[in-house]
Amino acid sequence: MKKGFVLLISMLYFTIIVKAQIDFIDRYEELNTITTAVPFLIISPDAKAGGMGDVGVASTPDAMSMHWNPAKYAFVDDQAGVAVCYTPWLKSLIPDIDLSYLSGYTKRNENEAFAFALRYFTLGEIKFTDNSGNSLGSFNPNELALSTAYSRKLSDNMSTAIALRYIYSNLTGGQQVGTLPTEAGQSIAGDVSAFYLQPIRLGSQNADLSIGLNISNIGSKIAYTETTTRDFIPTNMRFGSAVTTAIDDYNKISIEIDFNKLLVPTPPQYDSDGEIIAGMNPDVSVVSGIFQSFGDAPGGAKEEFREIIYSFGTEYWYDEQFAVRAGYFHEAPTKGDRQFFSLGAGLRYNVFGLDFSYLIPVRSRDEAGAVNPLSNTLRFALTFDFGALQEKPIIPNES
Repeated sequence: MKKGFVLLISMLYFTIIVKAQIDFIDRYEELNTITTAVPFLIISPDAKAGGMGDVGVASTPDAMSMHWNPAKYAFVDDQAGVAVCYTPWLKSLIPDIDLSYLSGYTKRNENEAFAFALRYFTLGEIKFTDNSGNSLGSFNPNELALSTAYSRKLSDNMSTAIALRYIYSNLTGGQQVGTLPTEAGQSIAGDVSAFYLQPIRLGSQNADLSIGLNISNIGSKIAYTETTTRDFIPTNMRFGSAVTTAIDDYNKISIEIDFNKLLVPTPPQYDSDGEIIAGMNPDVSVVSGIFQSFGDAPGGAKEEFREIIYSFGTEYWYDEQFAVRAGYFHEAPTKGDRQFFSLGAGLRYNVFGLDFSYLIPVRSRDEAGAVNPLSNTLRFALTFDFGALQEKPIIPNES
């Protein structure tokens, strides 16, 4: 009962679009998505990256770097900054699901930075009923994650970071599910990340090549009932690269690509007796699950490669004041089928910045005619670079 409850809630707001036709000749072509608890942790909260197909692990460092790669904070130009982003999530499916995100940073010196982030996710109002349909009241499920990070340069070209995160997930308000009383789930997790930045030449043009790696949400499993069964949180590995070049004094362009893979066990194939016939036992520890995730898909290497999500995007800036963005995001049909294009724009004036993005699904409706839940997804973000207001320069590193 508890497993079914977690799966139901996860599928409510995790962007899984199920294809109607399944190839029964090859069982490894069937839908086999990886589900975890608290999937809100991997929803992109950033309007800037949202306009570029959700790329960001190697993008230009900014206040939103906590979600993508905390190691980027050591390379941020300003001394301090804050950003807030708001996303009406899955509005084509349910009108009152929202994701809010607040993040910021401060530079201790030219080599070190501290950062924080608060992620708040609300699923709107849910009405509870018993098996006879009698009302048991209503509740507004909500989840949050509070993060902090420390980033440091290891050299002029490379930095690393560690982040800690507290996760709180209250989906039922203490309601009883079946015969089991429920409670809010809690977990502690961390990130380990690295960032590399190197000036290069592209023909006659100077450019910056950046490479990023972030393994996020490495943490304890989470439970919503007083049982020994606990669920994985979405430990995720993100790797990518970006190239940025200034065409002239007024025009600059970036091209970026990201690869993502969940580092949790893939559901195996079972026979009619409940015995595993392909894949591996998913009931393992967090550390074992991370290593197992690279080779436990029941379809072998072919299915493992399907679990890699890729996205790419481009950004154009004019005079560091106006930006336009575009991108593409691809997830395999048997692993969730999130496939969409995105568009975005940005404005900068003095210490203020405004970003906007719009998502366009590859398929606006499924084969049954239902509207794609990702349709009309908007993100809005406001940034403040407080360092620009201060005359005091960043303190040189004395270590």
